[in-house]
Amino acid sequence: MSVPGTPAEPADAVEVLPSVNDPPKNKFRLAACCFQNFLGGLTDSAPGALIPYMETHYNIGYAVVSLIFIGNAFGFIMAAPFVDQIRHRLGRAKAIGLTQVCMAIGYLLLICAVPFPVVAIAYFFIGFGFAVQAAISNVFCANLRNSTTLLGYMHGSYGVGGAVGPIIATSIVSTGALWSRYYLLTLGFAVFNVCFSSWAFSGYEKELELRGNNNVLSETLSAGIDHVGAWLVAFKSRVVILGAVFIFAYQGAEVSISGWVISFLIATRNGDPTAVGYVTSGFWAGITLGRFVLSPVGSRIGEKRFVYILVVGAAVFQLLVWLVPNIIGEAVSLAIVGLLLGPVYPCAAVVFTRNLSRSEQVSGMGIISAFGSSGGAVAPFTTGILAQVAGTFVLHPIAIALFAVMLVCWFGLPGVRKRTE
Repeated sequence: MSVPGTPAEPADAVEVLPSVNDPPKNKFRLAACCFQNFLGGLTDSAPGALIPYMETHYNIGYAVVSLIFIGNAFGFIMAAPFVDQIRHRLGRAKAIGLTQVCMAIGYLLLICAVPFPVVAIAYFFIGFGFAVQAAISNVFCANLRNSTTLLGYMHGSYGVGGAVGPIIATSIVSTGALWSRYYLLTLGFAVFNVCFSSWAFSGYEKELELRGNNNVLSETLSAGIDHVGAWLVAFKSRVVILGAVFIFAYQGAEVSISGWVISFLIATRNGDPTAVGYVTSGFWAGITLGRFVLSPVGSRIGEKRFVYILVVGAAVFQLLVWLVPNIIGEAVSLAIVGLLLGPVYPCAAVVFTRNLSRSEQVSGMGIISAFGSSGGAVAPFTTGILAQVAGTFVLHPIAIALFAVMLVCWFGLPGVRKRTE
């Protein structure tokens, strides 16, 4: 990618990107990224099924229980300025291990069913850990050959966790077990990720030194860089700003739908909590299928054009979820919304990273991820506040409005450019 103000290299200059098999350990690194995102899906999808039981356990309403989303967002926001510094000082192996330890601390607090204010703090640790991991994983996968497809696999793993999470959570609470027992599962995966991810990324920096020259992965060798300064420079980028708002709206819609559609079906459609809890799984299953199956389509027809089609389609089916007074019909429409939203993040990540210089990528994606989680907190929190006053139907106009924001931001972003750096 050419830097403004510098002469571009010849048009036929091609940068040789590393692949899943070159170096050989990359396949395990991709698997580690997938396992980490699977855990993220297990974590983020569970509140939709668990919120009604958390409200009963703590005797709180929609507005107060929404604070868990705020705690998660603060974790992401606090991580954003330090993602690159953590990665540089510790190396990828130790940095990713640290992220999983932070998440494990949060899960331990939840398992103990601590007082509700501490529950919000637990989500802070989870958010902080996942923010660092997400930024590093996105940059790693985006700089491989067939990046759109590989990012689809990585984020598809998040969708798999999202689809499985509500099923397991609903099964656990339906037996009368305490809601917090669900997090024994996530704690186990966090411990596994600490071991596997640390091994997979061990020796990564040494490989970079050996490969040298202008390999894309050499962006990690920015020794001596002013990390806070790099973060501020990245924040001034139009791509970062528009990308941050885009992902803010995207995750705001995704988490709001996942977190509140069950409450909507219970309160507005008189659904049975032990049955409609599985509807969220259909939504996440749609996201998973979309990321695995539809993401490669984006690289063929162009990520820019494809995302326009996906977002408009998602808005139409979200409208059907709102207006069709039938739980089965709403469940099907919701699954299609997930299917269409699934490829959006992988396609967007390709556009973002291809339009950022190497020195800006980790910091830029850290900022974008932080704003994304902020959307994943502000939107569901706002939904909870308004639902307390007006009713849970407010979920749908909020989601559709966020889709509109996504379209506006996407219009302002440049398309994927070839690297000449």
